[in-house]
Amino acid sequence: MLAILQAAGWPIWLLLIASIIALALIIERLIYLRREKILPRQLLDEVIQVYRSGKVTPDIIDKLQTNSPLGAVLAAALRNVDAPRDVMKESIEEAGRGVAHVLERFLTTLGTIASLAPLMGLFGTVVGMIEIFGAQNASGTNPAQLAHGISVALYNTGFGLAIAMPALVFYRHFRALVDSFIIDMELQAVKFVDVVHGARK
Repeated sequence: MLAILQAAGWPIWLLLIASIIALALIIERLIYLRREKILPRQLLDEVIQVYRSGKVTPDIIDKLQTNSPLGAVLAAALRNVDAPRDVMKESIEEAGRGVAHVLERFLTTLGTIASLAPLMGLFGTVVGMIEIFGAQNASGTNPAQLAHGISVALYNTGFGLAIAMPALVFYRHFRALVDSFIIDMELQAVKFVDVVHGARK
């Protein structure tokens, strides 16, 4: 592996750093963006039960807020449970925007790496080409320098593409996952609003 890094020249180190960052972000998002952590299955039913029993206290709302992202959205609804429907929905939307921001954390960085890695590989290719042309001199071509320039060009291109492809796949996967979580949260919050305002009629 070290021989490959040496053969690829100094531009490969930029790609190596990008690959480490991308891998760390992918692992972190895989651990964080789990459905049972974001949208606990029984949480809406439990919140409805607490609301119907009339045991809504500031302590319960605070616990719900820290429970999960869905909990934060439902806690905003519970805080405005006596407000008109429009006010309640507005508070849910505000909480939802905050939750969406947390769920989308690091995705921009991952998308940037997916876009930038091929360009970094191309930069390494250009550096390799410069070395190839630098091997030409009045006395002829230096074969060792020519071979090194070719290896710099090819290794960097290949490594850039090898980083970009999985990074792009995971970026798209995480974006779709976050979008589905946000839609599910909205649907559950609307159900809760309907329960609250249906009970008042």
